[in-house]
Amino acid sequence: MRDIESVVEEIARFSEEHGLYEKRILVMFSGGKDSSLALYILKEAGLNVSALTFFHRWSWRETLNWAMGFTKKLGVEHYLVDITNGLLREVTGRKGPVCINCKKVMLWNAKWFAINNGFDILAKGDNANDKIIGALLDQCEGDIRLCGLPRIGIPFFRPLIKYTAEEVEALAEEAGIRPYRMYEHSRRRQWREGCPLQYIDREEIVTEKLMDLAYRVNYEVSKIARKRKVRVSVRVPSFEVMCWDCDGETLRGVGEIISKFGGDESGTSARKT
Repeated sequence: MRDIESVVEEIARFSEEHGLYEKRILVMFSGGKDSSLALYILKEAGLNVSALTFFHRWSWRETLNWAMGFTKKLGVEHYLVDITNGLLREVTGRKGPVCINCKKVMLWNAKWFAINNGFDILAKGDNANDKIIGALLDQCEGDIRLCGLPRIGIPFFRPLIKYTAEEVEALAEEAGIRPYRMYEHSRRRQWREGCPLQYIDREEIVTEKLMDLAYRVNYEVSKIARKRKVRVSVRVPSFEVMCWDCDGETLRGVGEIISKFGGDESGTSARKT
């Protein structure tokens, strides 16, 4: 297992070899553990780095506030861009999940933000467990940490791409990086939070009203989850409950919230994982 100091030194050597110290680097920064660690490492390596965070009307404000505090502590320039209108245009009227279309909106905006503001490279916190390993990165010539894809038109730097999710967890812990948690169920056992729009049921036609419901239900549920230190999320409009390590009392509290939003408390299905 590598320690954080050796990882920073390795990235510094890589950056020197590839001329990155003469470049302006913009990190797509969600405030999660991966992107926070990537930003931390690049800053510690002495690179000219800034952060870019996209948010929308349904974003968790608590995690956004934490992200702003993190970049302030690092002394990193931090840009915030509201993509609410673009997201609405892209996803409403289509079937879920929302995340695929949201990523397209963010990538497109990141590209043009970088180009229009004089950045040379975009950076991301992708790790070795992410699905981009394979077809996408097979197009890269040389080291997959720095990859210029013709369709994007700007190089991507992925400083964590050779580290597994477990290694990233350990490195972030060593660096003292502990992002704010909403205690979402998420799609993996590892901490992998996002936004409540990911809990819109698959194959459901997405509407603004449904997006509002996903946010409101899951925000209320998160209060119970944080208090009881378990991970819970609710799909809408089915009101299916997904949870890690939930007990009966937690599920009863979640059921009461669901009933307030028009769900059937007694008939709600729960997936206990």
